[in-house]
Amino acid sequence: MKRRSLLMGLLSCALAAPRLPANDQIPGAPQTRPILISGGTIHRIDAATIDGGDVLLVDGKIQAVGKNIAPPAGAELVDAVGKHVYPGLIEAFTDLGLREISSVDETVDRTEYGSNNPNVRAWVAVNPDSELIPVARAGGVLIANVAPGGRWIRGQSAVMQLDGWTAAQMNLLAPSAMCVDWESYLPRRGDPAKVIKQRKDKLQELDRRFDQALRYEAAKHQAIAAGEEATFLIDVRLESLLPVLKGQWPLIAAAERQSTIESAVAYAVSRGLNLIIYGGYDAESCAELLIQHDIPVIIAATYRLPLRRSDAYDAAYTLPARLDAAGVHYAISGEGAGYPGGSSKTRNLPYHAACAVAYGLDRDKAVRSITLAAAEILGVGDRVGSLTVGKDATLIIATGDILETQSNVTDAFISGRRVDLSSRHTMLFEKYREKYKQQ
Repeated sequence: MKRRSLLMGLLSCALAAPRLPANDQIPGAPQTRPILISGGTIHRIDAATIDGGDVLLVDGKIQAVGKNIAPPAGAELVDAVGKHVYPGLIEAFTDLGLREISSVDETVDRTEYGSNNPNVRAWVAVNPDSELIPVARAGGVLIANVAPGGRWIRGQSAVMQLDGWTAAQMNLLAPSAMCVDWESYLPRRGDPAKVIKQRKDKLQELDRRFDQALRYEAAKHQAIAAGEEATFLIDVRLESLLPVLKGQWPLIAAAERQSTIESAVAYAVSRGLNLIIYGGYDAESCAELLIQHDIPVIIAATYRLPLRRSDAYDAAYTLPARLDAAGVHYAISGEGAGYPGGSSKTRNLPYHAACAVAYGLDRDKAVRSITLAAAEILGVGDRVGSLTVGKDATLIIATGDILETQSNVTDAFISGRRVDLSSRHTMLFEKYREKYKQQ
């Protein structure tokens, strides 16, 4: 009886729990025959744009790009006359797939408890059935670097393809980086003497953790040499820090202010770490330092308020153009400053680049900032980011310039798989259009 009562109780809880949203789109099937996209304006990104050009996709790869490409036997023909063909857009820092409805805790899995979580792997928590993923795809975003949140050492991000039955199938590169919140290392409020001490203590603590990881590795090698590997106690947190120390994984540091960016750069140089700055509001002031050490910046959105009252109203809008003029390697993200958040806004990524164009950035460079530049910074430039022979056939076809709000994505392919572009938005559009037809 007790067992039956327990089972009934669990069943009641399950029925009472809120329903988790899930999309109805079926992931694209693997490419089985050649696909020839013909007659479109081909934005290759790493080479000159081709008007009235063709792109041939074979076995999930781009086999040819040019003009008057003869269709292979049995090829599927896609008419792109009057349309524009781009590589799939790349969101360089997001919590897409980790957060659905912010007010419903059961749908939010972007932050682990505690502040020291180098072992956290964002990709294992990605929900492939998220309602927000199809919406992002409809905006042309086919690749996303999904990152965990948190106040200190956040954990590992992964570059994900936005189509697949499981998170494992969506993986393009995992892990792609270790994410930390450098702003939390440098508190700015309170008594100056205490603030200085807190900053020093924070950086010393990070030093201790890295040094501990090195000692741990030495002890592990000794245990293996002595044949005691089976009894050696594995520490997943320390294990996760070792690839960062060896330069195998980059360190993405959320840093906005000049002092914070300079601190992150100084620390990374002293440790020999491969650094990427996320946020970068004051990056122009550190341009010489960033260029000297070949450190790229992921700009945290252009739709932002000024950081300080004394800043120009358009400081965030002009940041990409100013970094470009200074020679800093950068990409544009559509997420909130300093923290991966706003996954529902991922669809607006091209408009953040468009805002930069309106405030001085060259249009081609703006498109590059959300395609190839992002791919290069994230370590997947050899596979995606441009329409180049040999790369993955991950691309979109739009009715016009992808930076223009009136342009719509009509076709999308991820590694040659045709992607369903319907979403919750299109379903509601059709629903209420029919309502007013009936009335």
